[in-house]
Amino acid sequence: MPFYHYLRKGNPKDEFIVDRLLALRRSLDANLPKRTLEESLLLATWNIREFDSMAYGKRIKDAIYFIAEIISRFDIVAIQEVRKNLDALNRVMRILGGDWDYLVTDVTEGFPGNKERMAFIYDTRKVKFGGLASEIVLPPQKTKDIDGNTIYVSPLQISRTPFMCGFQAGWAKFVLVTVHVLYGSSDPNEPKRVAEIEQVAKFLEERTSDETAWSRNFILLGDFNIYKKSDKTMKALTDAGFKVPSILYDKPTNIKEDRIYDQIAFHTREDRFADASIQAGVFRYFRSVFRAEDESRYIENMGKRYDHDSKGRPRDAEGKTKYYKTYWRTHQMSDHYPLWVELKIDYSEEYLTRKITPESTA
Repeated sequence: MPFYHYLRKGNPKDEFIVDRLLALRRSLDANLPKRTLEESLLLATWNIREFDSMAYGKRIKDAIYFIAEIISRFDIVAIQEVRKNLDALNRVMRILGGDWDYLVTDVTEGFPGNKERMAFIYDTRKVKFGGLASEIVLPPQKTKDIDGNTIYVSPLQISRTPFMCGFQAGWAKFVLVTVHVLYGSSDPNEPKRVAEIEQVAKFLEERTSDETAWSRNFILLGDFNIYKKSDKTMKALTDAGFKVPSILYDKPTNIKEDRIYDQIAFHTREDRFADASIQAGVFRYFRSVFRAEDESRYIENMGKRYDHDSKGRPRDAEGKTKYYKTYWRTHQMSDHYPLWVELKIDYSEEYLTRKITPESTA
């Protein structure tokens, strides 16, 4: 349960945060299953927009509390777009409290990397870090030169380095791999985007057949920038043997609700996870916080850009509302909604059943 002791009674701004937190909690209660100690795992992926850059100002207190409240409803969350400055992440962690921990990559350098990090935030009472942590670097590829000699060619690395960590929850031991795939052009089948998904998925597919691997249960999740399930981007994922459960397939995760950018895909043992998904969904928080009707409350937080565009031209009422809804509030929360799935992790019944031989039941 998050810590609320920084909120003060009698402070109008804090009392508004409390009012919206209560609404957010009711919505979370209605749309997410209850967390359990042993039976299931609540896993989510969330691209938190520029977490935290100063493009539209530092995240205000409201957003930090709302983000922490949402994360607290899951057991482990993969976060994309964590920026070089970890202040926002650490502010969220202080509200989550000492039972929560995170693992984070170093900054991905270079223009396409956008100085982003990947992170896993998890409740240590439920999820244990298994010791495996790695950023994926693609190995050299064997090919032939023009004379027929075997040579090794270094592939083009993924723009934002994928992050791979091993975890255990209950009976389930698994590897999570989080990605933020290059967007590139607006073409649904952008070749560079397809290539990145294909390369990562095939790299991991080889790991699943390695008997010495830390675990052969792989869950690949994050922002793939997939438009729809019929695109080549989705095919690149499934052709490598990854399964997206049917309950997750067609759930838009962007604010416009017309793209399935974020995915959770499985390449696991036959009796694990992908065939045992219990519930799944997308949590749409703008129905509870930073609502359209809350615009007037945040005018002072939005500053001069609320009144004037980047060229100094005054905004009319419609332009101000568009700025609030499309830009400012999505830089406070995000332009992506969290995608989540509930997974079975108690396999004690199946384990005991396998121990029963025909002779013992005779």
